[in-house]
Amino acid sequence: MDVALLMVVGGVAAGVFGSLLGLGGGLLIVPLLTIGFNLPLREAVAVSLVCVIVTSSAAAGVYLERRQANLRLGMTLELFTAMGAIAGGLVAFLLDERVLAGLFAAVLVYVALTMARGQRAAPDVEAPTDALAEDGSLPDPGVADRHVRAAPDHPMGAVERLPAGLAGSVLAGIVSALLGVGGGIVKVPVMHLVMGVPLRIATATSNLMIGITASASAIVYLLRGGIDVYAAAPTAVGVFLGATIGARLAGRVHVRLLRLLFVAVLLFTAFEMAQRAVTGA
Repeated sequence: MDVALLMVVGGVAAGVFGSLLGLGGGLLIVPLLTIGFNLPLREAVAVSLVCVIVTSSAAAGVYLERRQANLRLGMTLELFTAMGAIAGGLVAFLLDERVLAGLFAAVLVYVALTMARGQRAAPDVEAPTDALAEDGSLPDPGVADRHVRAAPDHPMGAVERLPAGLAGSVLAGIVSALLGVGGGIVKVPVMHLVMGVPLRIATATSNLMIGITASASAIVYLLRGGIDVYAAAPTAVGVFLGATIGARLAGRVHVRLLRLLFVAVLLFTAFEMAQRAVTGA
């Protein structure tokens, strides 16, 4: 089978998983391209950033139309996230690929353990099928309506610990640029736990920001010749199709079983990436 077609198929799988579980496709795209197609890790990260830009663009209109994102807060934080993303993109070319592989393995283990804890603590809530986020996360309109309607109009003074949030945003940009995972794994906890933003507002605002963050990083990779167009194009198409399919299937799939499978995939992938970090192979 043609390599480009295989990349489309792999992108579809990553997009479906990300859509159903509300996680960025980069968690699977980067190891898929690195382990499955022997693409250098930096190039795989650059391809993942392109995929984030594509899928985030599809989500932006949905969140703004539904008023499920705090646009003012998002743009304020994004100024600092973009600076972190540019800095991270420059640092990425200075680090050994084994260091990047080790960092990615650590992130995979963290996400897997977090999902495993959530599996035990949270009920199996099915997501609606009519909204598509950058990373596939699908807000519950019923819950969102009760908590989010006034979010975009909240004054900045209503947000707690803004300086800490700005610092966390810089960190999110660096993580996004180094690992190609969008940065949402940092942005959402910072907004929710540090700044006191309701979780669904934080999720929607993060998804709105991620495309801009990825664009800032991708420009650095592009200028340094780090983006493989022949890998980015089919993978991005596959991720977009997969995320769309996942959005349609979200109400029909048993998410708890899928989550357990995904935890197993993440742990296996983390092992493979850790092995690459140690051996360099």
